[in-house]
Amino acid sequence: MENKHFTLYIIGICIVVFILQLIIPGFTELFLLNQNPIEFWRFLTSLFLHGDIMHILYNMLALGIFGSILESIIGSRKFLLTFLGAGILANLIAFNFYPSSLGASGAIYGVIGALIIIRPTLSVWAFGFPMPLFLAGILWAVGDTLGIFMPSNVGNIAHLSGLAVGLISGLFLRDWTKKQKQIINLNENEVRNWENSWMR
Repeated sequence: MENKHFTLYIIGICIVVFILQLIIPGFTELFLLNQNPIEFWRFLTSLFLHGDIMHILYNMLALGIFGSILESIIGSRKFLLTFLGAGILANLIAFNFYPSSLGASGAIYGVIGALIIIRPTLSVWAFGFPMPLFLAGILWAVGDTLGIFMPSNVGNIAHLSGLAVGLISGLFLRDWTKKQKQIINLNENEVRNWENSWMR
């Protein structure tokens, strides 16, 4: 399976964009998601913007960990579609609840959601403890659900929306990965019989 390391490319793009946000006045306002639905590109471009250094550090750390794992399992093209699809759909939902938003969190939650379905028992470090990914996902979802009722600058609805899209995507990706395993699954006895017949 070809791996183009889209996870690293996305991280690199986000870092470059963040530098541009810091040095070019008004850059962020040109590309963040706001209440102008005519400028439809903002549903995509806002994914690569971040609010401050901690915002981008946390997001890129999560993307680097979970994105690289998912990409290694399902391949670069499907990973990219999952990331962008979850991010854009999360933005479409968040658009109805927030005056403006930015960040890759919705897309990253989509990646995590897909990985929860494909590798639910993957061990991760969350809340100061090692735990299976599905449990961490539940706790993150509970935290974001509670966060909806606590005013802050965090796009909890975008997080939950991305997670939901990722979970649904994971169902299709899981079936695809199973089919791929079946395709490359070789019977050892058949291989040995072929070797005995044709290689000796």
